[in-house]
Amino acid sequence: MRKALVILSGGQDSTTCLFWAKREYDEVHALTFGYNQRHAIEIESARKIALVAGVSHEVMQLGSIFAGLSPLTNNAATVARYDCAEVLPGGLEATFVPGRNILFLAVAANRAYVLGCDDLIIGVSQEDFGGYPDCRQQFIEAMEGALGQGLDRKIAIRTPLMHLSKKETVELAQTLPGCWDALALSTTCYNGAQPGCGGCHACLLRARGFEQAGVADPLVQRLSAGV
Repeated sequence: MRKALVILSGGQDSTTCLFWAKREYDEVHALTFGYNQRHAIEIESARKIALVAGVSHEVMQLGSIFAGLSPLTNNAATVARYDCAEVLPGGLEATFVPGRNILFLAVAANRAYVLGCDDLIIGVSQEDFGGYPDCRQQFIEAMEGALGQGLDRKIAIRTPLMHLSKKETVELAQTLPGCWDALALSTTCYNGAQPGCGGCHACLLRARGFEQAGVADPLVQRLSAGV
C-alpha cells in the first residue's frame, strides 16, 4: 500500500496537492501547522478541505516560533499591496518566513515516519514563489537528503507543482476529482481575507492563474453566491 503525508496549509497549492495525492496513493494523511500566522483562518480552511477529501488530519500548533520580521508573523508589520501581478517587484518578498519550510518538512518527516508513509508532499513551486529560497528544487533535494540521513530511512519529498505556473496549477486542479469543490473552501490571502484582499502577492498570483486558465475561481463563486 502506497501511503503519503501532505503538508496542507489550506491554500490553493496545498489543496491541489492533497487531491493529486488522493489520485496517486492508496492512503493519504494531512498535516497543518499553526504558527501564529496573520492568516490563521487558513487552518479552518484546511480542516474543511481535509473533511471533504476524507483524509486523516492533524493540526500541530507551533506557537510563536517564527515571530517577528515577516508581516505574516508580525502583526505590527504591513503586508505589501500591489496594483496588479505585473508590477510585483521580484526578488525576495518581505512575507518570507525564515526557516518555515525547513521546520515544516522536519516535523512532517517525523509524522510520515510514524504513520508509515514513504512520501511527503508539499505544494512549493519555483515558478511562482515570491523569491522564497525554500521553495526551490535545490532546497527540496537537500532536505530530502538530510532527512534520509537523520532518519536512516528515505522519505521522498514530492513536489507536484514545482515546475508549474499558477495557470498550470489551476488546469491540474480541474483534472482531479473533488479538487474544484475543495478549492472553493481554500484561503490564499496573506491578510486572511475571504475571498481575498485583492492586493497582496498571494491574491494577485491566484487571480492571475485563474484568469490565464480562463475559468472562474470557485472560492469567489461560492462567496458571491452567499454560500
